[in-house]
Amino acid sequence: MSTSAPSVRPVLLVTGGGRGIGAAVARLAAARGHDVLLTYRSDAARAEATAEAARAAGATAHAIQADVADPEGRAQCFAALDARFGRLDALVNNAGITGPTGRLDETPDAVWEEVLRTNVLGLAACSREAIRRLSTRHGGRGGAIVNVSSRASTIGGGGEWVHYAASKGAVDTLTLGLAREVAAEGIRVNAVNPGLIDTELHAAAGLPDRVARMSAGVPMQRGGSAEEVAEAVLWLLSPAASYVNGALLPVGGGR
Repeated sequence: MSTSAPSVRPVLLVTGGGRGIGAAVARLAAARGHDVLLTYRSDAARAEATAEAARAAGATAHAIQADVADPEGRAQCFAALDARFGRLDALVNNAGITGPTGRLDETPDAVWEEVLRTNVLGLAACSREAIRRLSTRHGGRGGAIVNVSSRASTIGGGGEWVHYAASKGAVDTLTLGLAREVAAEGIRVNAVNPGLIDTELHAAAGLPDRVARMSAGVPMQRGGSAEEVAEAVLWLLSPAASYVNGALLPVGGGR
């Protein structure tokens, strides 16, 4: 009688995984066979609820407080990953902030610095740590990185979030360059570019009616859901996208 070795679920790290798109990604990944480590910045209860939903779907899941803009927070995140799972198979760089709304001539340097520190430097630093674990050059097995960018990188965010849009333009460029840099080392790097998505982001920025107000400008005449974005992310992580590298996938209803 032969016995087979127990299956090993791939391990996914989702930054900013406590709510919104990140939480939807964590839940869907768990349902599709991943174990999950998710980070959150401040809302422990929401993050733990997401982790519990992932566990209910059959995953081993942990939530850890870690601000990706803070080097110490990033170090704690990856130390927890190594200690609790001992491996990494995929990274979803979802953590991000918009900053307050306003025109460029009304926006101080401090806003730009905070947004870029989280959305660009934090994302790049997390990617660097992931590559050190995934790359065949470093003894890894390969894997996938998906960056959560935004349609704002193309539309520009004028009158609302030029600083946010600029940060996502940097994410797009980083995605393209990194995809070429590490492709031969077994790592695929892609991005999703969500459009008008119905999450808490808008209310948190003081614009609770933004999705309803702007839906008429979307060819599909509605905002999208976090779950619809998560489906795109999971496809890019999956073997079904095995020859997709350096893609910037719009998920914006045609906008």
